[in-house]
Amino acid sequence: QVQVVESGGGLVQPGGSLRLSCAASGSIRSINAMGWYRQAPGKERELGAVITGGGSTNYVDSVKGRFTISRDNAKNTWYLQMNSLKPEDTAVYYCNADVRTWSGGLYEYWGQGTQVTVSS
Repeated sequence: QVQVVESGGGLVQPGGSLRLSCAASGSIRSINAMGWYRQAPGKERELGAVITGGGSTNYVDSVKGRFTISRDNAKNTWYLQMNSLKPEDTAVYYCNADVRTWSGGLYEYWGQGTQVTVSS
């Protein structure tokens, strides 16, 4: 069994910064891609950023240059540093990972979601 726990959301003023964290624990052999999705009110969930097992990153155009995804493989943890936040970044943020378990399976796991609100 694998658990994924997010932290770091909150209320921030436009132009401010937040750092989200996601930690996976349990029967983990390795983690391939790690990502951050977000879902704004009335909109579909979208991929915000992803980092592969090799460290390559990709971002949705709307966050390029402002958000940075990183990972710490030793801790099975990944992060989303969000700078220059805008009101349109307001959403529930979900972390996601492709986990290879010790039983040999490859499964997708999600965090519980954390609210990020950008408002003055």
